[in-house]
Amino acid sequence: MRTGFFWDERCFWHAGGDYAATLPLGGLVQPLAAGGLPESPETKRRLKNLMDVTGLSRELVQRSAEPATWEEMARVHPGSYLRRFKELSDQGGGEIGLRAPFARGGYEIAALSAGLAREALFAVLKGELQNGYALSRPPGHHCLPEFPNGFCLLANIAVAVEAALAVGLCGRVAVLDWDVHHGNGTEAIFYDRAEVLTISIHQERNYPLDTGDAKDTGAGPGEGANMNIPLPPGAGHATYVEVMERLVLPALVQHRPDVIVVACGYDASALDPLGRMLATAETFREMTGIVMDAADELCAGRLVMVHEGGYAEVHVPFCGHAVVQTLAGSATAAPDPLAETLIARQPPPAMRRFLSGLIDDLEAHFFR
Repeated sequence: MRTGFFWDERCFWHAGGDYAATLPLGGLVQPLAAGGLPESPETKRRLKNLMDVTGLSRELVQRSAEPATWEEMARVHPGSYLRRFKELSDQGGGEIGLRAPFARGGYEIAALSAGLAREALFAVLKGELQNGYALSRPPGHHCLPEFPNGFCLLANIAVAVEAALAVGLCGRVAVLDWDVHHGNGTEAIFYDRAEVLTISIHQERNYPLDTGDAKDTGAGPGEGANMNIPLPPGAGHATYVEVMERLVLPALVQHRPDVIVVACGYDASALDPLGRMLATAETFREMTGIVMDAADELCAGRLVMVHEGGYAEVHVPFCGHAVVQTLAGSATAAPDPLAETLIARQPPPAMRRFLSGLIDDLEAHFFR
C-alpha cells in the first residue's frame, strides 16, 4: 500500500487576529497568555513531529504541492471575493468574514492549503497512490463561496473536487466530514448537485448555530445527496462507530462514488476546547478502518483525508497518528497516553441506549 502525506511548512505560518479563543479582544475580554484563535499551527506541527519521531513519516510518500490556481479557486469562489482577499492579504492582512483572520501572505498560504488537498486527490485518482492525507492549513469546510468563516478562508475540499471533476478524473464523489462542527461550506457548495454526496457527523448546534439539521437533505438534482447527522454532546466512541456502520456506510453504498474524501477534523476529541464529544484516538482509528473498507468495496480503495479542525495540542497528534497509521497499514504505533482515562469517561449504558434510539430515528429518516 502506498500512502501519500501532503504537507508544507508554509502552511504552519498562517496567522492573524486579536482573539481570546473565539472572542474578539476588547471590552471585558482579556488577552490569553497563549493568545490568538485556537486554530494555531501547533496541533498540525506536533502531529508531523510525532510521525517523525515514531518513524511513521519514513513509511509515507511525502510531497508538497503547487498552490491552487485562480481558475481552480474560481470554480468555487467568485472573482470578487478572491480579488478582495488577495488585496487585503497584500496590504498586511485582516478579516473579511467571521472568525477567519489572516496576516500578510494569507491569500498565498490559503491557496497552498487548497493545493495540498487537490494534489492528494489527483495523485489518488491517477493511481499514483492508494490513498493520501493532506495536512491542509488553514482549514476549509466552513468557507462559503463569498464568506470565509470558522477559521476557513477557502473551501479546500470543494476546490479539489471541482478541479478533479473538471478534468474528468472522476464523476461521482462522496465527502464525509467528521469534524465536530457542521461542514456548512461544503454542504452549501454542493447542495443542489447529485454527483457529490456530502455527509456531516457533528455536535448539534455547535458551529454554526443555524445549520446542520437532519432535515436538510439537498435541493433540486441534489435532493437526497446531503446527509446531516447531528449528535448531542458526550456521544462518545461507540456512537461514532455505530453512526458509521448504520448511517454512513449505507449512504456510501447507495451513492457508489469513484473516490471518498474525508474532512478529517479531530475536534471531536474528548480534550478539544471547542467540542464535547468524548472521541478517542481509537475512535478515529476505527472510523478510518471503516471508511477504508468502504473505499475498497466501492472505489478500488481510493480515499483522501484532508485535515480540518482539532485544537487539543496534546491529543490531536495521537488521533492523527492513528489515522495515518491505519491509512498506511503500518505497525508503527503511537499509543494514546489518555486511552485509559477516556475509556472510563465514555457514556454509561442508559445514555448509550438513548443514543442508539436517536440513530434509529435518523436511520428511519434517511432510509425510509
